[in-house]
Amino acid sequence: MVFAPDTEVALRSVVNLINTAANGQEHLATVKDLDGFLAAEGFTGSRTWDQAELESIRRLRGELAELWVAEEAAAAETVNRLLREARALPQLVKHHPWDWHLHATTPEAPLADRMSTEAAMAIVDVIRSKEMDRLLVCAAEDCDAVVLDLSRNRSKRYCDTGNCANRAHVAAYRARKAVS
Repeated sequence: MVFAPDTEVALRSVVNLINTAANGQEHLATVKDLDGFLAAEGFTGSRTWDQAELESIRRLRGELAELWVAEEAAAAETVNRLLREARALPQLVKHHPWDWHLHATTPEAPLADRMSTEAAMAIVDVIRSKEMDRLLVCAAEDCDAVVLDLSRNRSKRYCDTGNCANRAHVAAYRARKAVS
C-alpha cells in the first residue's frame, strides 16, 4: 500500500470522476447518472438532486482533471484553493466501515465541497509523499483517461476504462510478427 486506505479510495474516486468524461464521452449527463456514480463511489451526505448540483460536479471534474496533470507547485496551489473555498477543517473521525480517517467538511456541506475537499486531502498526501508521478494519463494514443499507478514497481500505464492495455499489447505483437 502506497498511501493510507482512505487516501487510496479518494484517489480512485477522483480517477473515476475524471474518467466520466474520458475520450469525448459524457457519463454524467443527468442527475440520475450522478446518483449512480455517487452510489458506486459510496458518497453520502446532503444532496440537492438538481441540475445545479450536477453542473457543480462537472466543474469540479474539470478542475480535478487539470490538477491530475499539474506540476507539483501548481497542484499545491490548486489544493490549497479547493480547501479554502470549501472552508475545510480536517478532523479525525471513525464510522462504519472505516477506522480513524480524515473528514474536512460536514455531511451537510454541499456535495461539490465535500467531493473537492476529499480529493484535495488525498492529493495533499500525494504531494507530501513526492508521488505526483503516480498520477498519469493513459499511455494509449487514442485515450485521454487518467490512471492511478499504485503498483509497487510503478508499471501501470493504461487506464481501466476500456481495453487500452490489451490493444497496445496486440499491436506490439503484430508489429513484431510483421518484422519476422
